[in-house]
Amino acid sequence: MRRFSIFIIALLAVSCNGRRQRQPAVEASAAPRVFLPAIAPSRLTDEERLEWKRWHYWDNLDFTDTLFIAEIDTAQMVQAYVGYISILSTHPTDGAPVDSLMRRASASRRMLDYFAWLGEKVLHDPNSFLRNDEFYIPVLQSILNSPYYDEYERIAPAYDLKIASLNRIGQPANDFRYTLASGKTGRLYELKAEYVLLFINNPGCPMCREIRETIIASPMLTEMIERGRLKVLALYPDEDLKEWREHRSQIPATWIDAYDAGCKIRSNDLYNLSAIPALYLLDRNKRVLVKDSTDVPYIEEVIDRAG
Repeated sequence: MRRFSIFIIALLAVSCNGRRQRQPAVEASAAPRVFLPAIAPSRLTDEERLEWKRWHYWDNLDFTDTLFIAEIDTAQMVQAYVGYISILSTHPTDGAPVDSLMRRASASRRMLDYFAWLGEKVLHDPNSFLRNDEFYIPVLQSILNSPYYDEYERIAPAYDLKIASLNRIGQPANDFRYTLASGKTGRLYELKAEYVLLFINNPGCPMCREIRETIIASPMLTEMIERGRLKVLALYPDEDLKEWREHRSQIPATWIDAYDAGCKIRSNDLYNLSAIPALYLLDRNKRVLVKDSTDVPYIEEVIDRAG
């Protein structure tokens, strides 16, 4: 619970200080109102109750009541939205419930602005552990399909939609050329293995180190690497090769340690590099199984499910 509360506080702090704040201005309220999610019928099983909540979570909210947005307790609303996305995350590639929510929120610009802001904070912010492009895409589409915004207001969400649509789960990953310390080059699609784990990293960052050590400590992934079933491509995407060379000893010899010469991935918008580190799990055909993750146990779970 403490970790959850810290996460909410962090999201609100970013929204106040970040570069792309989209939260609509609201009037002060002496007694902030709160939102209470709809309660599923008691006759339902636990599984049926979760499915019901995916579609009825917001039934208690009058989407035409813009005064509610002006008087809402923002921290409580972010918490409610996080709870909603946590429920949806049992189906991480199904954005249909979010699409349904955004259609309801389109009742007015003020309501749409507010739910777009919630979506940006929880689904798009690099610091959010619930970041999910499949859920964020319907948020962006709702903005671009709305008559409320002019052509200039559509520029940022149009670009975000382009980036969010890259390397979607179930689709082939974008190919790219990488360079080794020897100067030899290769391509992602030339790697032959049952699975490829693309680890986009910055050697000096603490979370990159944590993820690297977690992969190394995984008996499952280690065995797969030794048997040739899994290849790990540790890719440095930035320009400062001095830093990359200084940390090369930290990368296991069984991994492919490479960099992106000329920063082509960034300049050509081949992958979303706004949040580093990032893990992409690909199958033998380079189809994306896990996108932009930092969760090594989840990588193991997906591999285990795939058999």
